[in-house]
Amino acid sequence: MTQTNKYAVLAEEILDYIGGAGNVRQFTNCMTRLRISILDHGLINEAALKETEGVLGVVNDETYQVILGPGVVNKVAEQFGKLLQQPQGQKTPDQGLSGGKSSEASAAQGSEDIKTVLKNKNNTPFKNFLRKIGSIFIPLIPALVGAGIINGIAGLMNNLITSGNEAAWLVTLQPILSVIGSAFFGYLTIFAGINAAKEFGGTPSLGGAVAAIIVAPAVTKISYTYPFFGEISLNAGQGGIIGAILAAGLVCVVERFIRKRVPASIDIIVTPTLSLLIVGLLTVFLLMPVTGIISQGIGTVTTWLLAHGGPLSGFVLASLFLPLVMFGLHQALIPIHAELINQVGYTALLPILAMAGAGQVGSAIAIYIKLKHNTKLRNLIKGALPVGFLGIGEPLIYGVSLPLGRPFITACLGGGFGGALLGLFAMSERFIGSVAIGPSGLVLIPLMKGPMDFGMTVLAYLAGLVMSYTAGFLLTYFFGFTKQMLVEHNK
Repeated sequence: MTQTNKYAVLAEEILDYIGGAGNVRQFTNCMTRLRISILDHGLINEAALKETEGVLGVVNDETYQVILGPGVVNKVAEQFGKLLQQPQGQKTPDQGLSGGKSSEASAAQGSEDIKTVLKNKNNTPFKNFLRKIGSIFIPLIPALVGAGIINGIAGLMNNLITSGNEAAWLVTLQPILSVIGSAFFGYLTIFAGINAAKEFGGTPSLGGAVAAIIVAPAVTKISYTYPFFGEISLNAGQGGIIGAILAAGLVCVVERFIRKRVPASIDIIVTPTLSLLIVGLLTVFLLMPVTGIISQGIGTVTTWLLAHGGPLSGFVLASLFLPLVMFGLHQALIPIHAELINQVGYTALLPILAMAGAGQVGSAIAIYIKLKHNTKLRNLIKGALPVGFLGIGEPLIYGVSLPLGRPFITACLGGGFGGALLGLFAMSERFIGSVAIGPSGLVLIPLMKGPMDFGMTVLAYLAGLVMSYTAGFLLTYFFGFTKQMLVEHNK
C-alpha cells in the first residue's frame, strides 16, 4: 500500500465512523488534529474510531477532534476533503456508512447522546467565544512556526556577522532570510482580521481591510484632540491583535446591519463601502487608542506576573494548563501570546506552559514501569512516547494518564516543577521565550528567544524539560497508584 493510499484509507475509515459525509458540516485541521463540525453527534461510532489504526485519540467537543499527530493530519485532511467532494460520498445522516448509526436506530434506542447533552449544557456564550478565538489562530500556526524558525536562523546569522564573520554568502543571505521570516509577523494583524471576520460571519476581506488600518505606516501621521484627554497620536500597530479582532467583529455587525437595509441592486457597492468607512473611522478614533492601552496593559501585566511571581507563578501556570485545555479555557491565552510576541518579540508564557506536556512524558514512563503486565497500555505508551518528547501530548493524556485518573494529577504537578524553574529565571528577568505559538516539547527549541543568548536560553529550557520529566516520573511512580489500582490495571 502506498503512503497516499494509507492516508486515503484512514480518511475513509474516519468518515465512516463519524456517520458519513452527510454528517459533516465542515472541517479543518491544526498541527495534530482533524477538526470536524458534526451535524448529529449521535451518529458517531466513537468506540470503533478510537480503535482505528492511526487514530491517537478523540476529543468529543462542539467541534469533534480526531487526534492524528503532526504531518499525518495534513495528509489525512487532504484525502478527507477529496472524499467529501465525491458525489457518491454525499450521504445523508440516516444513510450513514457502515460505521455510523442511522438516526432511526438512535431514535429506537430512545437516547440522545449523553455527551452531547452535557456539551449543550456547557455551551455557554463565553466558551463559544473562546472557541472562536482559537479558530482564528489555529489556521495561522503553520505560518507562525515556519516564519518563527526562519526568523531564528536569521537571528543566529546576524549574531555571526556581529561577532566578526563577514563571509559574503552570510552577509547576502541574512537580510533575505530576515525578510522571509519577519514579513508574516509584520502583517499578522491582517491575517487575524481576515480569520476573525470568517468566524464572526462577515466578509473576510473587509475584516482584513479594517485590520490593515492598524498596521498601516501612514497611521503615524494621524493625530487629534479629545476633551480631557488632550492630543492623541497614533502609532502603526497600536491596538495589535486585540484591536484587529474587535475591528473585524465590528465590521461584521455593521455589514449585516447595512445589508438588510440596502436594495440588492446596489448592495455590492454600498455595503462594503459604508462598512469599511464606518468601522475605519471607529478604528482610528476609538479602537486604536483604547485597545492600544489594553494590549500594552496585557503585555505589562503578564511580564510583571512572571517576573515577580517567579517559581510560584511558573508552578501554578504549568500545573493548571492541561485542565484548562480540557475545558477549552486555554484559548483565552492565545491573544496574550500574540500580544507578547508583537510587543517584545517573544512569549515567555508558552515555554512555561510547555512544561505541562513534559510532566505527562515522565508520568507515562512511570506507568510503563509500574504496569508490567498491562500489554495494551505499555504498547500504547511505546508508540506515544516519541511524539510526546516532541511536544504532542494528546496520545499520552487521552490514552494513558487521564483514563487512569491519579497519574494525570501527578503528571500535571510534575510539569509544575519545570514551570517553577523557568519562573525562577523570569524572576531575574532572564525570560525563556518563544517567537511563535504552536509547538512545545523538544520541537520548541528552534523557536527559543530571550534576553540571554540563544545557547543559554535553550539550556535553561532543556533544564525545565528534564525537571518536568523527572518530577512527573517520581510523583507518578510513588503517588500515582493505589494498591487497588495496581491490581486492577496490572493484568
